[in-house]
Amino acid sequence: MWRTVRYLKPVQIYSRARFRLTRPTPDSAPAPRRRIREGAWQVPAQRAPSLLAQTRFRFLGEEADLADVGWDEPTRTKLWRYNQHYFDDLNASGAAQRRGWHTALIERWIVENPAAKGSGWEPYPTSLRIVNWVKFALGCEALSDAACHSLSIQTRWLRKRLEWHLLGNHLFANAKALVFAGLFFQGKEAEEWLAAGIEILRDELREQILADGAQFELSPMYHALALEDVLDLVNLAHSFGRNDLAQEFATRIPDMLEWLRAVSHPNGEIAFFNDAALGIAPSNIELLRYARDLDFSVEPPATGITQKVESGYVRMEVGAAVVIADLAQIGPDYLPGHAHADTLSFELAVAGKRLVTNSGTSEYGTGPERQRQRGTAAHSTLVLDGQNSSEVWSGFRVGRRARPFDVSVWNDGESLIAHGAHNGYAHLPGGPVHRRKWCLRNDKLIIEDEVTGAGAHHLEAYFHLGPEIVANLEAAGGTVELNGIDGGRRATFSAEGGVIEVIPSSWHPEFGKKVDTMAIRVSAQQSLPHALRYELAWNS
Repeated sequence: MWRTVRYLKPVQIYSRARFRLTRPTPDSAPAPRRRIREGAWQVPAQRAPSLLAQTRFRFLGEEADLADVGWDEPTRTKLWRYNQHYFDDLNASGAAQRRGWHTALIERWIVENPAAKGSGWEPYPTSLRIVNWVKFALGCEALSDAACHSLSIQTRWLRKRLEWHLLGNHLFANAKALVFAGLFFQGKEAEEWLAAGIEILRDELREQILADGAQFELSPMYHALALEDVLDLVNLAHSFGRNDLAQEFATRIPDMLEWLRAVSHPNGEIAFFNDAALGIAPSNIELLRYARDLDFSVEPPATGITQKVESGYVRMEVGAAVVIADLAQIGPDYLPGHAHADTLSFELAVAGKRLVTNSGTSEYGTGPERQRQRGTAAHSTLVLDGQNSSEVWSGFRVGRRARPFDVSVWNDGESLIAHGAHNGYAHLPGGPVHRRKWCLRNDKLIIEDEVTGAGAHHLEAYFHLGPEIVANLEAAGGTVELNGIDGGRRATFSAEGGVIEVIPSSWHPEFGKKVDTMAIRVSAQQSLPHALRYELAWNS
């Protein structure tokens, strides 16, 4: 606990106490007048539909009807219940065909969710709902007077419940909602919402978007959500003639677009570092379409080596192969809630398909599966003595943190090379330090793990294979044959310094989804220092 809370900012501590001890009274005064729009509203990034029938939802891989679960069914996870209250489907793909369902659902929500009661009035779902209702209104002009009144009540409530105790993406979402409501309405009250939201966003953009464009929690999924947020703010500002604000927000977007492309595979799917899954943020295809519609240039990622210095990720691309490597901090010290113990892990795509991957994220909460998915062994990196490289615990907590160092990249004329080390195991007897080097060529990837220190230790290197890759261990020579790569390619895996096994694994590309897969494990019981060397080769 001390290794966790020692990093908190004072504002997180006293704001948590204030948040729990105070409960403001909802303000049901009449809504301000709507502001006249001055410019075009571009179609936002669209998600897959989550409303299957008039009252039937599908979230996180689970379906339920409102008649059966209501708005706050305790047997459903909090994240599932949150999704009920987001109203993402208002702006999802094909939403125009469900407009009648949407208007009825909004009116029902107003009646069945009295102010300040239930999960739906917690600040984060309130923030997302405000934005979605405003987007809906700007897209189809179908927001009733009752809904506008509710929107104003929600905004006044949110203004008093900002999540200073959490900071990060929650506070950003709060501020974004204030800006959306502040521009949607007009008058003194709306201008106060707008000013408060802009003040927070200016500070948080400086804090949360690193110099290389990454969202500071260092999750490709949350980065994609942050990119959507900033694109939405540009879109909104243009629509209401606030080109000054649009330009201010727009300055961040080119670097954010470039970072997203750098941590994505050639098929456009994000790599799985920290909490990351498909289907939560809009797809890359939709985000890039949205950016183009707002007149941003979208360039493909560069070949060769791309090092994102401030965030700590490296992309190497040669021929048909792409390596994305994590040489990063786990995230901001005061906000590591979405961190995994994945330092020096990597993903490899060959011919557009994931050959080596991390295991992904299929649930939140505090259960054993959540713990396993955050652990080092669920990632393609090295485990020492069965320990996690960073001390992940509970659902969103981290105690001791791995610190990367000696990070460098170069091209030696034959290979693209990345190197890094971390001290996440240095607390163990003998002070072990893990160093890893990747050497990418046109037809192979060579990885070297070196563990320095003293004493006997158990080393296990994991290589989790993509969902369509089949591994067969040949008894003679200990080579693993890998099949399932596109284009008729075949690959092999070999190792020196340890014993190779092929073991069952699982891949979690979406919340609520598990895909049975295979993994290669190379293990050794050795006195330190000890080195392991691996080679993944494919026909180019």
